[in-house]
Amino acid sequence: MLAALTLAAAGVRAQEPPPPAPDAAAQPAGAPWTFSATGYWNMPRESGDYLSGIFIAEKSQLHLEARANYEAKHSQSAFLGWSFSGGETVQFKATPIVGFVWGSTHGVIGGLEASVAYKKLDYYIEAEYLDPNGAEPGYLYAWSELGYRPIEWLRLGLVAQRTRIYGGDRDLQRGGFFQVTVRKVTAGFYWFNPGSHEQVAILSLGVSF
Repeated sequence: MLAALTLAAAGVRAQEPPPPAPDAAAQPAGAPWTFSATGYWNMPRESGDYLSGIFIAEKSQLHLEARANYEAKHSQSAFLGWSFSGGETVQFKATPIVGFVWGSTHGVIGGLEASVAYKKLDYYIEAEYLDPNGAEPGYLYAWSELGYRPIEWLRLGLVAQRTRIYGGDRDLQRGGFFQVTVRKVTAGFYWFNPGSHEQVAILSLGVSF
């Protein structure tokens, strides 16, 4: 998720966007819960490594999400969202979310997670705005991926994020990624700012159930 949209709002997370589902409104009322959990080992060149994580629970259009070390180190956040999806040749899914963060930073957050897919190409964007609290100014976090699947189990492409979690002068991080999926397990590698003093590598491992 890149060009103009990426430069306008590029986040903090390294999660594979789920393929857009059929229109959730058309699903039966008794649709089952689905869950996913993903851990990320972040390796900024100029600071210490750390672990972050995301847990998602969905039932029909209802979206629940919890995060750790996402908006800031030593912080936790929780969100409530509602999903809209559809399309055949071009599939899409959009989930407005609202929540709050506490810990080393705190405040109310509003955001959007969205994806669009066409054949082997897909684009995913996740953006959220942290409401200013006290001396802290408001801030727009964002994560963006443009992906391609040459074969079903391999996804690769370009990635960008806008975050202040790493410190330094560079808010906008850009690079590449690849992911490998075996059944319900996805492993990935993201490399931001390759070759620079501010490069960041991220290993991810996720499972859906």
